Amino acid sequence: MICLELFVTFFKIGLFTIGGGYAMLPLIQADVQAHGWMTAEELVNFIAVSESTPGPFAVNVSTYVGAELAGLPGALCATLGAVLPSFLIILLVARFYAAFRSSAIISGAMSGLRPAVIGMIGAAAVSVGQTVFAPDGVQALAGYPLACSLAIFVLMAFLTHRKLHPIAIILLSALLGIAAGYLRPM
Repeated sequence: MICLELFVTFFKIGLFTIGGGYAMLPLIQADVQAHGWMTAEELVNFIAVSESTPGPFAVNVSTYVGAELAGLPGALCATLGAVLPSFLIILLVARFYAAFRSSAIISGAMSGLRPAVIGMIGAAAVSVGQTVFAPDGVQALAGYPLACSLAIFVLMAFLTHRKLHPIAIILLSALLGIAAGYLRPM
């Protein structure tokens, strides 16, 4: 029964999300927590792992959630549910691409959806940020996670002309996290 529930939940998420993995995040958060499948902190951990493993972000999250809840069958059902809507939609779009290409209605719809996708990604960033930076309230904002995030933002947004590779930033962040873990008072 949980496998069917995972499939239906992630199928719905995949069907109603425009804009890729990050736009799926608010729906994943809402559905996973509405079902009581895991806490916000557990989901943030899965998001972190999904970010650091190869493959599409939303597929990784769905796979990890499914595996946590129902092992390999759960992982397969959740992954299939997340991927199947996109696959079916792409088949339809490919079939009728020539007719859609110059349609003012389709062009207008896509123009209207772009700002919504940005808003959904921003909402997901705020939600995940609250869980990471302030799980116990505002006093947690003074610590390592905020400083690390701001430093990486500055490196990526303003120093890209220096050709600082994202892998170097990921490795540096991991090393700083390990050091912060050892230096944190018990």
